[in-house]
Amino acid sequence: MLYKWLYDLSDTISVLNIFRYITVRTFITFFTSFIVCWAMGPLFIRRLIKRQVSQSIRDDGPESHKKKEGTPTMGGGLILLGLIVPGLLWIDLTNPLVWGALIVTLCFGGIGYWDDSLKINKKNTKGLSGRLRLVFEFLISGIVVGYLVHSGHITTTLHIPFFKNVIFNLGWAYVPFAMFVVVGCANAVNLTDGLDGLAIVPVIVCAGTFMLFAYVAGHIEIAEYLNIPYISGSGELAPVSAAVIAAGLGFLWFNSYPAQVFMGDVGSLGLGGFLGVMAVLTKNELILLLLGGIFVVEAVSVITQVASFKLTGKRIFKMAPIHHHFELKGIDENKIIVRFWIISILLAVLSLSTLKLR
Repeated sequence: MLYKWLYDLSDTISVLNIFRYITVRTFITFFTSFIVCWAMGPLFIRRLIKRQVSQSIRDDGPESHKKKEGTPTMGGGLILLGLIVPGLLWIDLTNPLVWGALIVTLCFGGIGYWDDSLKINKKNTKGLSGRLRLVFEFLISGIVVGYLVHSGHITTTLHIPFFKNVIFNLGWAYVPFAMFVVVGCANAVNLTDGLDGLAIVPVIVCAGTFMLFAYVAGHIEIAEYLNIPYISGSGELAPVSAAVIAAGLGFLWFNSYPAQVFMGDVGSLGLGGFLGVMAVLTKNELILLLLGGIFVVEAVSVITQVASFKLTGKRIFKMAPIHHHFELKGIDENKIIVRFWIISILLAVLSLSTLKLR
C-alpha cells in the first residue's frame, strides 16, 4: 500500500505530509482511477471481442436495439479495476468502513460476473436464477452490515432527512433494513442499465454526492456544525467514492452513444451495491430514495408492470423498465438518456440541501 509507506516516510520527509490529508488523496485517487480506465479501455474491449463476450438482446425489446447485438459486455470489470488499483495505492485499507464498501462492491460485481457468464455461454438473457442471486446478495450485505454493527463501527439509528433530531433506533432490526437498502439499490441500478450511458452517469452523480456526505460526516467539527451524525473513519470513504466516479467517467468514454462496450451485470450490480452500502455507511439510507430517484422509478415501473399484468392481465407501460416505454413512444434514445442525467443532477442538488435543512 503506497499510501501507508509515504505516510510513514512523512515523519522524516516533511513534503510527504500532504498524503496525510484525505482531500489530497481523494484528488490523486480520482486521476489514478481515470487514467487506469482510460488507458486500459481499448485493450480491455479488444480482449472482450476476442473472447466473444458479447451482449444478447431481448427478443421483446425495442427494434432499434437489434443493431446493438454483438456489442462487448462485462465492461463493468474495467470499472472495478479502476477501483482496485488506486485502492491499493492511495486508500487506507486498515479502515473497516472502506473494507465494508469494497467487499460489497466487489462481491456484488462477482455475482454480476457469474450472471453475465451464464448469459454469454447460453446465448440468452436469462442468466443466473433471480432467487439464487438475491440469496447471495442478502447474505453478503447481511454479513458486512452485521459485522460493522456488532463491532460498533456503524450505529443502528435511522435519521429522517429534512427534520432536525428526528432519529429512530431500530436495534438489530436495522441489519435486515440495511440489507434491503443495499440489495434494493443494486437491483434498481441493474434495471436502469438499458441504454448507452443511461446508468453510469446517475451512478457517478450519486457517488459524488456520497463522497461529500462521507467527508463531512467524518469531520467532527463540520458534522457538529451541520447537525449530522459524526461517523469516525467515514472520511476515508471519500477517496473510495472518487475512484468510483473517475472509473465511471473512464468507462463512459467508451460507453457513450453509440456504445463500444456495455457494463453488464458485473458493473450494474457492483455499482448499485456500492451506492447502497454507501447510504448505509454514511447514515443516508432514506436520502437514497431521493438521490437515486432515477433508479427508484425504474424499479417501481417494473414492479407495477408485473403486478398489473398478473392481477388484471393489462400492462401499465408499453414496456418496462420505463426508459423502454419512452423509446416505444418515439422519443429518441439520446434525448431519454440526457434527460435522465439532468433529473439525476437535480435530485443530487436537492439531496445535498439536506445537509443544512435539518
